[in-house]
Amino acid sequence: MLLAISRKANACEICWLLKLRDTLRSSCPSIFRLVLPPHRRFLKNCESFSKIMVPTVSPIKAVSAEVLSAISQIGNQFAIQGDFVEGHEIESGHINTTYMATYESPDGTRQRYILQRINQNVFKNPLAVMRNVECVTRHINWKVLRVKKDLGGQTLNLYPGRGGRFWVEGPNGGIWRCYNCIEGCQTYDVVENTRQAYQAARAFGSFQDLVSDLSPDQLEETIPNFHHTPRRLQRLMEVAAADPCGRLASVRAEFDFVCQRENITGTLIHLHEEGKIPIRVTHNDTKINNVMIDAETDEAVCVIDLDTVMPGLSLYDFGDLVRTATSPAEEDETDLTKVQMRMPMYEALVEGYLDSAGDFINEVEVDHLAFSGKLITLEIGIRFLTDYLEGDVYFKTHREHHNLDRCRTQLELVKRIEEQEEAMIKFARKVRRGRK
Repeated sequence: MLLAISRKANACEICWLLKLRDTLRSSCPSIFRLVLPPHRRFLKNCESFSKIMVPTVSPIKAVSAEVLSAISQIGNQFAIQGDFVEGHEIESGHINTTYMATYESPDGTRQRYILQRINQNVFKNPLAVMRNVECVTRHINWKVLRVKKDLGGQTLNLYPGRGGRFWVEGPNGGIWRCYNCIEGCQTYDVVENTRQAYQAARAFGSFQDLVSDLSPDQLEETIPNFHHTPRRLQRLMEVAAADPCGRLASVRAEFDFVCQRENITGTLIHLHEEGKIPIRVTHNDTKINNVMIDAETDEAVCVIDLDTVMPGLSLYDFGDLVRTATSPAEEDETDLTKVQMRMPMYEALVEGYLDSAGDFINEVEVDHLAFSGKLITLEIGIRFLTDYLEGDVYFKTHREHHNLDRCRTQLELVKRIEEQEEAMIKFARKVRRGRK
């Protein structure tokens, strides 16, 4: 039986159909097949949803003989089978130095591995980062093995180095690690349709579910107060009072906008202090390009880039998904009319997230899913505004007033979320009730 969906459908209908497809695929794959054209999913109210998913192809850079030798030396310090065949640099990342290394076994089988050097300018304590990554990957693999009995190459794994540690020192210094290469998968840089939004949210929800029984006390806070909106606001006030570059007068509207929302900046922290939402193990970098998507099934496989994994509030993870997925505008868009909070995209995020995380998050967290998007967007806007007042000393800029443009885009999105916040809250509650 071929079940094809070509009409316009809403988020709930499509997510129900996706579940049906998965059930049919697993129970009787030879009989049933559900076809959902990627460019037809969730077309409601948004022309941009008609775009097909275009995978990210990581730029590959040829390396010199000297670097090739270094790759071989580093790889040979890990428990990798076979002989080194070739290596090249992957330039898609912005923080760590990453290489792809290929090894060949005696039977001719080739296997690819990811060798990565931790950027110690960003991560001041790289060994703490490695302890966190090791703890989380070990826990996830243990959980997956209990269910599947075989990892099947679809989880992130660290390879041990000499001496049993999961990191080694490179020939020119630095802390290096080795991951498996997850084959048959790809990533996407921009959320262009609700299918992508659903998969990204489901992936990060699955990640949180897998580590929901891992005590946050086992992880180290590698970036203190990473998400602490009141402290971000306090820093803005300090910089504004000093006004080192004389820019405050020109951004009075933006500054006043933030000040008018001072009372909401501590909401999540206060909820935690009152015992209503717990500290959990969180990812803290919930962008779609940190989700590996199966090239054949178009489904999320696993979450990558675990360097910022540490104790935190799960709502910040979901909130950043809302911030980065619901607006079609670029982060530094100067035409603020392009900034929108697309409700169909938000609905897909909620559906995907609650499909995978709904069993462990509590009612208070569900009630604040919409608010979390507003809060983290405000926080990022505060950070851009602070940097602009300081003279653009933290974020890289490529034009005059770049950080101010970024700030204005974030604050505009806060407005758009506020306009639909009640509807967003009601939708999350509706989905929650439907899963009980």
